[in-house]
Amino acid sequence: MTAAAPAAPAGPSAASRIAVVTGASSGIGAATARQLAAAGYRVVLTARRKDRIEALAEEIAAAGGRATAYALDVTDRAAVDEFATAFQKIGVLVNNAGGALGADPVASGDPEQWRQMYETNVIGTLNVTQALLPALTASGDGTVVVVSSTAGHGTYEGGAGYVAAKHAEHVLAETLRLEIVGTPVRVIEIAPGMVRTEEFALTRFDGDAEKAAKVYAGVAEPLTAEDVAETITWTVTRPSHVNIDLLVVRPRAQASNTKVHREL
Repeated sequence: MTAAAPAAPAGPSAASRIAVVTGASSGIGAATARQLAAAGYRVVLTARRKDRIEALAEEIAAAGGRATAYALDVTDRAAVDEFATAFQKIGVLVNNAGGALGADPVASGDPEQWRQMYETNVIGTLNVTQALLPALTASGDGTVVVVSSTAGHGTYEGGAGYVAAKHAEHVLAETLRLEIVGTPVRVIEIAPGMVRTEEFALTRFDGDAEKAAKVYAGVAEPLTAEDVAETITWTVTRPSHVNIDLLVVRPRAQASNTKVHREL
């Protein structure tokens, strides 16, 4: 009598194939949503700019993917809690919303800019992670991704407000991983170095295109949003028992936050 063939392993649950991406209206968030959709996830796009995420959802659908747009300010806890009620189970949360404002030294930095950066990068990540952690746990195979920065791992002059916020975001991810070990949820931190997107430096310098361009002057190939999105997608799609605790990704021309090769 021929032995029965072993049963095929169960595929991923529908819940584990839902990915929420914050800050999905542009840059790394938008690129990550596209790549996760291409990898088979149903992506939920969140950002304050409703028109942007609705257009992206249509683009993803036209390419054969599945996407839903949901206008959301991650610093509004009541709105985040309301958003979370839509999910009993989800598989992936990509905390990408954030950004930098200004490049003043500590002695003259604008406290309001510091406050805004902390609210968006740290409290926003905290709000969404807390609200969706039960659904991530209930899926039986959840992943929290925190998109921090190399600014969360080293300081540089003129960036203290952003550096302080990103250090806090790094510690949030590191501590969460300790606190929930033994649950079916991974915590992954992606720390990009110099990434040239359409808005990051422009926003940092209040729309000053000349100052924004100087950030990348002489750097032949800064990272792109797609480079970082590919890294995020790779970590998320590792086998469930594999956790990429921290992945630092820089362009070849950047050795550290303060050491960049420029061809000027």
